[in-house]
Amino acid sequence: MRVFVTGGTGLLGNNLVRALRARGHAVRALVRSKSKADALLAGTGAEIVVGDMRDVRSFEGALAGCDTVAHTAAYFREYYAPGDHRPALEEINIQGTLALLAAADAHGIRRFVQTSSAGTVGQTADGSQANEQTPASEAQLANLYFKSKVDGDRRIGEFTPKSGMTIATVLPGWMFGPGDAGPTRAGEMVLDALAGKLPGVPPGGTTVVDARDVASAMVTMLERNVPNERFIVAGRFHTLRDVLDATMDAAGKKRIGFSLPPWLALSMAHASEAWASLTKGSPMVPLEGVRMLLQEFRPSSARAERELGVTFRPLAQTIQDVVAWYAAHGELIRPVQPARSERSPEPRVVPSPRTS
Repeated sequence: MRVFVTGGTGLLGNNLVRALRARGHAVRALVRSKSKADALLAGTGAEIVVGDMRDVRSFEGALAGCDTVAHTAAYFREYYAPGDHRPALEEINIQGTLALLAAADAHGIRRFVQTSSAGTVGQTADGSQANEQTPASEAQLANLYFKSKVDGDRRIGEFTPKSGMTIATVLPGWMFGPGDAGPTRAGEMVLDALAGKLPGVPPGGTTVVDARDVASAMVTMLERNVPNERFIVAGRFHTLRDVLDATMDAAGKKRIGFSLPPWLALSMAHASEAWASLTKGSPMVPLEGVRMLLQEFRPSSARAERELGVTFRPLAQTIQDVVAWYAAHGELIRPVQPARSERSPEPRVVPSPRTS
């Protein structure tokens, strides 16, 4: 196949490009920065297309000749900075995706796989594991990023292709993995732990998944005809203690001893949000992230395991590979991340889990 991949330099996107190339597929990767793409995708043989999801018309011609689309781009990192993010979430996560769907349909794309989030899956009333049909909770809908994904999924479900194009959706858990040059909040937490900037281990947890395992699932979805289907690929539940212990073990460093009680984590989050509002920066402790982690959502990936043959790497292996990648590619982080001192003197304590 020739696959058009959006978000080609993101954590999921660049791992997907590599997974597709390993299977012999040709790739056109949509990126916002060619220099970043040249560094992250070097040696993959992917064709680079520079564009932005805010203006699909500017790059839609690059869809010509492609068989399938894998849509991983989304507005997320900026969401935790102060300000009203509703317009950007609507423009990129919803309207941009719908515009891309229409463009793909017009170019005769056969299959479209879009990335949603396991954060759109709530808890069941009886305590059983949630699945693809379990609706989001009020707490999740209060998170505007998750809400944009819920609304986007609904709008996508209402889209009727004219060309016979099939549409499928993957719902990842909180992703970690090598190639996280952004870095995402997951990568920031690993880097801050290694730098000794975490005063304690925050409470709570969520499903954690290796981005390479999500990419593998998406390759299978692209290769097979799975129209109008949704697959949770969320990994296994882990506490933040599990993740941070694995991080320090991978680096051969002493584990962080102190565990933050929930009340202290929430207090620090409120203080961090207030500081971010004053400094116009991103909060070191996103309040919504703390709240979500305390909910300990545990969506089930059973369907993807059963029908797609999805398997999950052990957490320790994933974190070892993340630490090793940062050790080998740390120079890729500096150009795209402002110095900590330029953002805030306050230490980062807990990231918000990105489940897409």
